Amino acid sequence: MDTLESIIAAHPFLHGLGPEQVRSLSEFAMLSEFAANEVIFRQGDPANRFYLILQGTVALEARGQDGATTLLQHIGAGDVLGWSWLFPPYYWNFDARAEEPIKAVFFYGTGLREHCEVDHDLGYELMKRMAEVVIARLQSARKRLVQQGD
Repeated sequence: MDTLESIIAAHPFLHGLGPEQVRSLSEFAMLSEFAANEVIFRQGDPANRFYLILQGTVALEARGQDGATTLLQHIGAGDVLGWSWLFPPYYWNFDARAEEPIKAVFFYGTGLREHCEVDHDLGYELMKRMAEVVIARLQSARKRLVQQGD
């Protein structure tokens, strides 16, 4: 059976981190599951965690003022879910809903963010990797908007 540390080390988002960094991350982690259609987090709620998706598909959705949701993107195994825990003001920018059963690694982001204030090397690695996720999500949203305009 895989250990939590080996699962974290093997995930594409964290691939290449050193053993000490993986050990540090595992102190803030636990395995997590969500049922199909379960809401993982809601836009506007405090962002205090993130997930490494191991299995399943998550729908990222935006809610309009009328309460209607718009699908922004699907993410799945090998992806990371949640970047708002790292960037002020620490509130979710989207809804995340499990489209099918999800297996993930949950990270307590608030504690990890505090740890990164001491361990700047780990903080820098997470910041670089999360920035890549933010850029990719923005590019995906831009592409969707351009396609809708055609």
